[in-house]
Amino acid sequence: MKLLRVGAPGEERPAVLTDDGRLLDLSSVASDIDGAFLASGGAERARAAVEAGGLSELDPDGLRIGAPVARPGKIICVGLNYRDHAAETGAAIPPRPVVFMKDPGTVVGPYDEVLIPRGSVKTDWEVELGVVIGRRARYLEGPEEAAEVIAGYAVSHDVSEREFQLEYSSQWDLGKSCETFNPIGPWLVTADEAGDPQDLRLRLSVNGVKRQHGHTRDMIFPVHRIVAYLSQYMVLEPGDVINTGTPAGVALGLPGTPYLRPGDTVDLEIDGLGSQRQIFGQA
Repeated sequence: MKLLRVGAPGEERPAVLTDDGRLLDLSSVASDIDGAFLASGGAERARAAVEAGGLSELDPDGLRIGAPVARPGKIICVGLNYRDHAAETGAAIPPRPVVFMKDPGTVVGPYDEVLIPRGSVKTDWEVELGVVIGRRARYLEGPEEAAEVIAGYAVSHDVSEREFQLEYSSQWDLGKSCETFNPIGPWLVTADEAGDPQDLRLRLSVNGVKRQHGHTRDMIFPVHRIVAYLSQYMVLEPGDVINTGTPAGVALGLPGTPYLRPGDTVDLEIDGLGSQRQIFGQA
């Protein structure tokens, strides 16, 4: 099932995209798609409502699509999780996941404008598989338990400013948490329909030029292992988002490749999870 949120920023309503392409209003089922919705069996209620019929159909023309999950409590990121990306940046293969946090306030919709920060000269792109947690989780014993707490998956764009990230501090936060730096969506595909998270292709292009073309099977640490690992060090709450790393092809790893500038267009997609497009502007 594809869950999404549509409407102006701050006024989004919950919706579902059916297999036959209809956009149905879920406002009669839930007030929003958020952690409380996911933790209380909201996806199951939405599925039952679709099967029962009677949901109002929405006209998608001109309707903004927001991030598919409202107000995530945490955005947890895993860096250097593809061997080819680690190699292109000159980093060693990490013995355990490289974990950092991203400000949840960076989340925007999949087609919203992304703002290049003032003073930026190295704004970069990163297509990533986003994992959305559906149940509270702590000290999971392994990948099987981890699979049970995942609500679904979404396309996530971990936009990064490399000078802020790597040259201004020993921590990565400054280059990861600029406003609008995490478009998510267009929809949340529930885990039961997404299939194997290690069997997905990721693609990204800039101004029509292909830059990234990877596969989740090339992750150093697979999705379920990441979730189990993180649960040893923090409590994962419903609605939390985990960005699982990016494959090779970022500007940082391509000498001579220009970083993003105002007016640039970035297109990205993941098999079965939909596509995004952002036109970059100036903050």
